[in-house]
Amino acid sequence: MFTGIVEEMGTIVRVEKGAKSSRLTVSGDKIFSDLKLGDSVATNGVCLTVTSFSKGIFTADVMNETLKRSNLGELRQGSMVNLERAMIANGRFGGHIVSGHIDGTGVITKIEQDDIAVWYTIRADRKIMKYIIEKGSVAIDGISLTIAKVTDNDFSVSLIPHTAKETVLGYKKTGDTVNLENDVVGKYIEHFLSFKEEPETKSSGITKEFLLKAGF
Repeated sequence: MFTGIVEEMGTIVRVEKGAKSSRLTVSGDKIFSDLKLGDSVATNGVCLTVTSFSKGIFTADVMNETLKRSNLGELRQGSMVNLERAMIANGRFGGHIVSGHIDGTGVITKIEQDDIAVWYTIRADRKIMKYIIEKGSVAIDGISLTIAKVTDNDFSVSLIPHTAKETVLGYKKTGDTVNLENDVVGKYIEHFLSFKEEPETKSSGITKEFLLKAGF
């Protein structure tokens, strides 16, 4: 589990492509203070497992399902990525509940300066937009952000200068693809409300007592 508070920007050192998968080698700094083999690291919001690491570098395997749902397949040597270690129990919960399981991608359609803030408008499919609500939360490339405006086909968020400077979103342009993860709470609520219980099987009336009385 993550919080959507990006710890640092890392750099893609190497991309090894397989038939339907890839292996990423990523360099960083802060996250290596207590990184261990098998740890989870949100990379542009995607939960990846550390398969090996050395000083300042870790590798992670990316399977086909992840490549199809995220923008990790677009990464190249030198690409910048947001990095966040899994949250610890005694840490502050600064963002919102982020699982690192991407729902899909969106496209930046507009970037506007608004005094110190920067507005980003992102177009997304209806399967993602159904969970987007004004003043709700969304993770964009792993960044916990508050949704400020919503239309039928897109939504907008506003970044403070710190977020724009310390995350990859501040360096993206119109037309770029971003990873999107909807608020998990909303998805669970929808599932609970739409789930239909199996109808109870009507009893045949045949019991142990009935069979004994019948001579069996």
